[in-house]
Amino acid sequence: MAQLHHNEKIHARLDILQSLTGFFLALFIAGHLLFESTILISKDAMYAMTRFFEGYYFFGSQHPIIISLLALTVLLIIIVHAVLALRKFPSNYMQYKKFKEHAKRMNHHDTSLWAIQVITGFAMFFLASVHLYVMIAIPDRIGPIASSQRVALDMMWPLYLLLLISVVLHAGIGVYRLILKWGFFEADQQKYMKQRRATLRTIMYFVINFYLLVGISSLIKYMSIGYSDEYKLGERYHHTEIVK
Repeated sequence: MAQLHHNEKIHARLDILQSLTGFFLALFIAGHLLFESTILISKDAMYAMTRFFEGYYFFGSQHPIIISLLALTVLLIIIVHAVLALRKFPSNYMQYKKFKEHAKRMNHHDTSLWAIQVITGFAMFFLASVHLYVMIAIPDRIGPIASSQRVALDMMWPLYLLLLISVVLHAGIGVYRLILKWGFFEADQQKYMKQRRATLRTIMYFVINFYLLVGISSLIKYMSIGYSDEYKLGERYHHTEIVK
């Protein structure tokens, strides 16, 4: 009995850690997509954001190693989160078959969302690893021109498109499930609980569509810059004017 109670405490702590790492990654993705979308404002705006993350406004010079360290930290958190999440994935074909039959029989909306999160999480782990490795290995290739040429000329846009769809769906559904799991959206009566859950799903779909629109628009802008003849391959961007 004591051993069972001990195991329950361990699982509860692992659930909390999984929730915390997932929430952190969701916040990171939301911020990252907004930072990347500064290219929609101007090249100067995106370059200013690049210099911010390279520490220019703190140290007076650019240090791309900061990007590497940030990318490495995010990659480690993704690995921890993925290992914790794997505890709840179907571990063999029979478990998967039972889950599929259960989902089909129940025809429950949230069960379908969980299935989408499993698929996108699996895809995101591999796609994000490639992206983060590039950031770790060559952090100086970030900026309105370098990023655009990587997206277009290095043919990274298919990977980034799939990654965008995966992370936005996974994060959006994940935050929705976190809110339900930890009781932040509870109601006293079942009738109101259904209404609040429906409202929360509406908010979730709005946020997902918003970030997909922002991400795809940014990706198209990067591609248009990358395919243009305005800049030579590997040329560094020279800003017109940036307030220091």
